[in-house]
Amino acid sequence: MNYTAPPEQQRRTDLLRALGHAVRTRRSQLGLTMRTLAERAGVSERFLAQLETGEGNISVVRLQDVAEALGTTASYLLDAQVEERPVARKVVALLGVRGAGKSTLGPEVARRLGVGFFELDALVAREASMPLSTIFEIHGEAWFRRLERDVLRRFLDEHQGAVLATGGAIVTNEQTYALLRERATTVWLRASAQDHWDRVVRQGDVRPMNNRANAMSELKSLLRARKPLYALADHVVDTSSSSLDDAAARVVSAVAESKRSRGR
Repeated sequence: MNYTAPPEQQRRTDLLRALGHAVRTRRSQLGLTMRTLAERAGVSERFLAQLETGEGNISVVRLQDVAEALGTTASYLLDAQVEERPVARKVVALLGVRGAGKSTLGPEVARRLGVGFFELDALVAREASMPLSTIFEIHGEAWFRRLERDVLRRFLDEHQGAVLATGGAIVTNEQTYALLRERATTVWLRASAQDHWDRVVRQGDVRPMNNRANAMSELKSLLRARKPLYALADHVVDTSSSSLDDAAARVVSAVAESKRSRGR
């Protein structure tokens, strides 16, 4: 007599197997050994083996640890169709002056690529254990730029697939920008000066115009000065007249084109 598992138990089994397959596939795509992933995620190799075979019932917190170690998100790993989604084989670095849309567009691009979203400034602040403003006040810009480059290099070493929002001035540091262009797919999110201005204001930040009658002229000058540097990016996506969905689609399309070109 054949035994048939109850529907609820079967759904649970299917879910765990799909999750295990997603983790195993993602690990293979990134070229990670089980030991390396286990160390990064803070779990045992035995537990990871059980997870990948669909035998381990992982907690939400532990799943997020594993997802971050894989440069992605827990929701991505829970998607049974993970193998059909585009995978960013390199870090996608978003460039642009503040207000370009990096923090808004970045998470949506990351979701579509099935990878994690990170902000370089936040990673630097976490490394230094202090806000960026304090770093500049205590240590100065030169110290910050060295730390930024070190954090970026380590991030690129540890993530073969991610979306990274960079600081607006990163392109002005020759060494750091060269490192980024060499090891990441760079995308300049271009926008008009007025769009930069309006987006920052909509975020509730009125500092750009406080006691500065020439603030808009200064912004336009900054954009002109940095334009040649931003133009060195692999791709340019204009976000001035684009919806979030449209801009995200064009970034993902550009990343896919980069992958095809490297494959030829």
